Amino acid sequence: MASESKNLESQRRVENGVEYFDRGVITGASGKRYGRYAIHTHFIEVGEDQAELVRRYVLPLYQPGDVLSFGAKVMAMCTKNVVTKDSVKPGFWAKALSKRASETVAGVGVHEPYKMQLAINMVGLPKILWASAASAVTKLFGKKGVFWEIVGPEVAGIDGFYYRSSFDRYKELALLNNTNPVELCDALEAATGVPTVLMDANDIDQNQLGKGTNFPLTDAEIQEAMKDNPSGQGGELTPFILIRPLG
Repeated sequence: MASESKNLESQRRVENGVEYFDRGVITGASGKRYGRYAIHTHFIEVGEDQAELVRRYVLPLYQPGDVLSFGAKVMAMCTKNVVTKDSVKPGFWAKALSKRASETVAGVGVHEPYKMQLAINMVGLPKILWASAASAVTKLFGKKGVFWEIVGPEVAGIDGFYYRSSFDRYKELALLNNTNPVELCDALEAATGVPTVLMDANDIDQNQLGKGTNFPLTDAEIQEAMKDNPSGQGGELTPFILIRPLG
C-alpha cells in the first residue's frame, strides 16, 4: 500500500488548476503511442451536468487531437440512471443465490443480495436461475463467465451496492450503464468539442460501451490506450482519462 501511494504521488501533476495523474505512455501493437492523463475530480453526485464537468476538468488540459474516456459510473450518476437500495427488497431467491455466488458465478457483484435481486428484477427469475445453473456446470469444465453471457450486458453493467466500497454513497446506490452511449458521446462533443468514448473499465477488462460518431480512434486503438486501466481503482476519483495520441 505504501509503494502504491508513493507511485501515485510520483504521477501527480497540477496544470491550469486541474489535478491529474500522468499514467505514462503506452505503445500499441501497431507502434502507435498514447499519453494518458487520469483527471482527479470531486465526488460526482446524481444529476450533475456531464458537459459542465468536462468544461471544468478536461478543457483546461485539452489539446487538439486529444480524446476523452468518460467513466460509465459517472455518466450513470449524471443521467440519474441509478437505483436506490431502499427500492430493492431481496427475496428468497436473491438471498439463496447470492450465498452461492462464489461457487456458481464468476464475479463478486452478485454476492450482494440487493444486486442479485436487482438482476432478477431486470431480466426475470427464470433467466437468472438458468444462468446460475449453467455457470455451475460449465465451471466444472474450466469455463468461466457463462452467467454473464446468459444474463447479458444489462445485468453485467450493474455497479454499486458494495458494502466494501470506498464511498458510502455507492453502498446505497446501484448504477446502470446507459443504453444510448453514442448519443451521449455525440452530445458531449457538440457541447465541449472533445471527442468522447464511454468506458466501463476495471483491472479485468475495458468494456467500451460506445463512442462518438466522429471519434478518431478505432476500437482496437481505444483498447490499446486503456489496456492497463489508467482509470485506477478505489478512491482515486479519476473518471476522466484524457488520451493523447503521440507521433
